[in-house]
Amino acid sequence: MSVRVSVILGRKGSDVVTIGRHATLIDALRVLAEHGIGALVVSADGERVEGIISERDIVRCLAIDGGDALTTTVAAAMTADVHTCTGEATADDVMQTMTTYRMRHLPVVEEDRLIGLVSIGDVVKSRIDDLTTQAESMQDYISGAAPT
Repeated sequence: MSVRVSVILGRKGSDVVTIGRHATLIDALRVLAEHGIGALVVSADGERVEGIISERDIVRCLAIDGGDALTTTVAAAMTADVHTCTGEATADDVMQTMTTYRMRHLPVVEEDRLIGLVSIGDVVKSRIDDLTTQAESMQDYISGAAPT
């Protein structure tokens, strides 16, 4: 059984680092580096998702425009058509969305309000934890150990 996104957020936390659309790509790079993360949700108020910008988006701009790209606005480089999920989505749902759309970060939105962000790493960790728990349960069952 696949865990719900709300459980993943409960384990990892629901803090999301955002950036405004008028910031430059060098500003975005600084925020990414400061927080050790790979993507920023673009939002003026921290609640409404306007877009998402990842390291990959910035690299593409650099490949096209060279160093001049660093003064480009986030709005010009971000993905504006953002796929999202709700807390009720399952890790399997998220994996399918990420695979289909070749993305690594998925904002979690409830009632048009940003409540978290899940990464492919969060989903993989959750799946590994589930498999470990299942394996331990199976091992306990086979050996006749009482459940913990």
